[in-house]
Amino acid sequence: MILKPAILIFAFITGSLFAQEMPNTNEETRQGPPKPPMGKRWVLNPDFSDEFNGTELDTTKWYDHHPTWIGRPPGLFMASQVSVGDGFLKMTSKKLEKDTIVHAYGRDITFNVGGAAVVSKKSTQFGYYECRVKAAATTMSTTFWFSSSNNFKGPNDCDKYGLEWDIHESIGREGDFSGSYFASGMHSNSHFWYTDCDGEKHDYRAPQVKFEDERLTSEDFNIYGGWWQNESTASYYYNNRAPKHQKFYDKIKDKPFDQPMYMRLVSETYPFPWIEIPTAKELNDPSKNTVYYDWVRAYKLVDNNNPNSEEEHNLNLYNENVSFDSPIIAQTKSTSIEIPLTYKANKDREIELKLFDDEGEKIAESKFIAYAGYANLTSVIKVDEKLATDVPYKLTARIRPVDGDNKNTLDESTLYINLIN
Repeated sequence: MILKPAILIFAFITGSLFAQEMPNTNEETRQGPPKPPMGKRWVLNPDFSDEFNGTELDTTKWYDHHPTWIGRPPGLFMASQVSVGDGFLKMTSKKLEKDTIVHAYGRDITFNVGGAAVVSKKSTQFGYYECRVKAAATTMSTTFWFSSSNNFKGPNDCDKYGLEWDIHESIGREGDFSGSYFASGMHSNSHFWYTDCDGEKHDYRAPQVKFEDERLTSEDFNIYGGWWQNESTASYYYNNRAPKHQKFYDKIKDKPFDQPMYMRLVSETYPFPWIEIPTAKELNDPSKNTVYYDWVRAYKLVDNNNPNSEEEHNLNLYNENVSFDSPIIAQTKSTSIEIPLTYKANKDREIELKLFDDEGEKIAESKFIAYAGYANLTSVIKVDEKLATDVPYKLTARIRPVDGDNKNTLDESTLYINLIN
C-alpha cells in the first residue's frame, strides 16, 4: 500500500499505483498560493482541503455525489464509484451492464456509463484553490471547478443569474474528435449563466485560459491552481508555469462573481460528438479507468496580525523561510526604517531583525511573532537617531521557533539598505 506523507512539500511517490504507471517525479512542481498582497497572509482553509490519507471520504466536508445533478447522459454519477485509499481520492468509471433509466427533471433519462462526483458541503467565496491530480486514460473528464447551487436576483429585478468557475477540465486520451485537445495542458473557463426577463437562458463566458503541454493529463500528476481574487478577476496556475489571468464577463453586472460557490470534483461524460463517449474496453480497464486526486487545498487571506488560531492544522505546507524581494533597498533617512519582507511558516514562529553599520556594529534590533502561513508585510525597526546617508547598512532577518535563539534558526536572509535624504 502506498501512503502519502502529509508533511512533505512535494509528494514523491514510489512503487505501483495498482496497474497504472506511476508519475515521473524527477522535476519538482510548484504548489501553494502565490505571493499575497501587502499586509495579508495566506492560511489554509480546512473546509475545502483534504489530503485523502484515510480509508473513506470525510463526510463532514464532502458529498459522494452531486446534490443537484445526476450527470450528463450517458454518464450517471454513482456514489459507488467514489473511494478513498492509498493516499488518494479515486473516481473509477465503468460500463454499466445494462441501460439504467432515471426519471429526473420531468423526464426519463437513459444512462449506460458510471461516473463520479464529490462536492463540498459548504460554499466559499474568494481565495486560492489547487489540486494535484492524475487523469484517467479515457475520455471521461477530470475536473476541478466551482459553481453556485441556485440562481440569484439580477440587476433588472426580473432576471436572474448563476455562476460557474472552472479551474481545470480535461480528458485523459486523444482521439478523432474536435475536443481532443482537452487531453493535455490546462483549460480554464468562467460562466455567467444568465436568464433574461423573457426567460431566455444565456451562457456568457470570458475568453478561455489555456496552458499548452505535450504530455497527456493521464501520463502524470499535475497541479492545477486558481486564485479567485475578487468579483471581477481570477488567475490560473499550472505546475511551474507563470500564471495567466482572466477578467470575468461583466456586460450584465459590473462585478459578476459576487456570490459564494461550491467546490466540485467530477468525472463525467462530455457532449458527443465534441468528445467521443468512452469505450466499454477502456471503462473496464483498471489501468485506465480511474482518476486519482492526490490532494485538494484551499487558502484564504487574513490580515498579517490575525492569529487565526481556529484554523490550526498539522500539515507542513512550506519550506519555512524569511526573504526579501530585492537584495538592496533605498529608504528615506529617519529614526524608523521600514523593512518589506515575506515569510512562510508552518506554525507560529518568531522573526528577529538586526541592523548593522558598515563596520559590523549592531545599531538596532527588533522581533515579532510571525503567525503561521505565507505573509507579505512591512516591519519597522527603530534607531535612536537619524543615520548617516553616506554608508551602507546591513539588516539580517532570522526565522526561528518562538522564544528560540540563533541555534534554532530555520532560515536567515540579508538585506542592504541605502539611506537617502
